[in-house]
Amino acid sequence: MPNRLETYRVEAYNTAKQSENKMHDDNVARRFGFSGGLVPGVDVFAYMMHVPIARWGRDFLSRGLVEARFIKPVYDGETADVDATEHNGLLTIEVFSRTELCATGTASLPAAVPAVSLSDYVEVPAVAERKPVSPATFELGKWLGTMPRRWAGQDANDYLADIRETDPIFTREDIGHPGLIQRVMNRVLVDNTILGPWIHVGSRMQLLSAARAGDEIAARARVIANYEKKGHRFVEFDALVVANGTTPLAHCQHTAIYQPREQAAA
Repeated sequence: MPNRLETYRVEAYNTAKQSENKMHDDNVARRFGFSGGLVPGVDVFAYMMHVPIARWGRDFLSRGLVEARFIKPVYDGETADVDATEHNGLLTIEVFSRTELCATGTASLPAAVPAVSLSDYVEVPAVAERKPVSPATFELGKWLGTMPRRWAGQDANDYLADIRETDPIFTREDIGHPGLIQRVMNRVLVDNTILGPWIHVGSRMQLLSAARAGDEIAARARVIANYEKKGHRFVEFDALVVANGTTPLAHCQHTAIYQPREQAAA
């Protein structure tokens, strides 16, 4: 029988109010039909990961599989309820805020770490000079890289505070939160082009190794789709996120609307 887990409740926080992506700005987001600036999808994903991490601990951080789709916005200061049901080793996860279903996902714990070859993912630098985004920016099959990033010491602590994560495993074992991997995936877009307002809409992440606090993390990403749907322009990446140039941390698929359809002002 399915087992319903205890709801994880978090006060959502918009970590990106000052970011280059103005979809997190209240005034700009309203032009696109939202009530205010969006809490980043990567942070909602981090809220969702609290449940499988609490369920499986260190094992999940080393080989867990998690995916999510973001349906409606979560807003700054609002309560987000993360509900989960476990059945036959699969967690089905839903995020509700303001009584609306905002995100859905699943998580599981594979018996072993899937085999992934570092050499199958081409290492390229982020572009030297970013140019305004266009459909040609994300040519099918194109390889894209990111600027390496670290979260150590106070930066790592600040990140945990930002996503409201209190599980002691991260500070006790000096482990990086897997939500940081999702932030690096967002940088595949940001480090390679000048974007207007844009929206992260979904991800799948197979963890391969637990990140250590202070690791230098970068993505090796290939464009696998670039299309228009309902007036929005979407891009999809297949990527390997790597620590210190040598250790695969996660195999990721990442989907974003890089040119959203602008709605008439209400």
